[in-house]
Amino acid sequence: MTTAASLEADTVPARKTGFRHVVAHLRTDRWASAGAITIAVFLLAAIFAPLLTAINGQNPYTYHLDALDDSGAPLGFGGGISLTHWFGVEPLTGRDLFSIVVYGARTSLLVGISATILSVTVGVLVGITTGYAGGWYDRGMSRVIDIMFGFPSLVFMISLTAIVPTAFPRPALMILVIGFFGWPPVARVVRGQTLSLRERNFVVASAAMGARPLHILVKQVLPNVAATIIVYSTILIPSMIGTEAALSFLGVGVPPPTPSWGRTIGDAVNWVQVSPMYLVFPGAALFLVTLAFNVFGDGLRDALDPRRARRTR
Repeated sequence: MTTAASLEADTVPARKTGFRHVVAHLRTDRWASAGAITIAVFLLAAIFAPLLTAINGQNPYTYHLDALDDSGAPLGFGGGISLTHWFGVEPLTGRDLFSIVVYGARTSLLVGISATILSVTVGVLVGITTGYAGGWYDRGMSRVIDIMFGFPSLVFMISLTAIVPTAFPRPALMILVIGFFGWPPVARVVRGQTLSLRERNFVVASAAMGARPLHILVKQVLPNVAATIIVYSTILIPSMIGTEAALSFLGVGVPPPTPSWGRTIGDAVNWVQVSPMYLVFPGAALFLVTLAFNVFGDGLRDALDPRRARRTR
């Protein structure tokens, strides 16, 4: 017989990691704290990009041909680093590299975070419904997920972004394409969690008492997989940002002159021996933001792990 006490005991693991515990754990985790601070800095830089670039009176669209020599290479030390151009200038155009990096954060973070939201939304809907419903629906969607895993997604992304008319907003297209191919891993993880949860006492008891499947999924199952979803999302964002950078590197991302870290890195390859800083600054920005999301995700995973919470008590 299922008692109230047993139901309470069965749901305790989902409650042991409250907001205060998560914050307290992240404060003691130096890597996670550093990752959170780095993410916050990049987000603020992306939001207030016009204010930051106004400090030195630059923008990513103005050409400064007087900062280049006859071959198009930047004049001066470090690719044209000066009080006016903090990171130097772009070869051939003379555009301010600091402005390009700051505004490029907008493109990378917008595409990365938005594509993650799309992937997680679709993945959670598919995973939670297939895991709970089972039967032919679960088998059919599992085969779809297997096909998606075996599909050459990068080749398809390159082909699709290359043939879609330029009138279609490129950032929106990249969000849709990258997000579409990102949901299968989320669905598989959530499905596995749901398969385990649907056999738990509190879920079985709710079904026996006549609760509707939608109520059980929203009120019983979803809260217990929320921690997994949050952690997986933070770890998924870097791969989305990397995919956007890869597409831009290959020339099928956002079109110029829109600032993009990936396209800047791709252009810098041809100038690395002449102006190495043109590669260093956007490359460092991409590396730091992806590393920050990864270490923050690892720390968040540890903080939301109820087994770790019990061991540290």
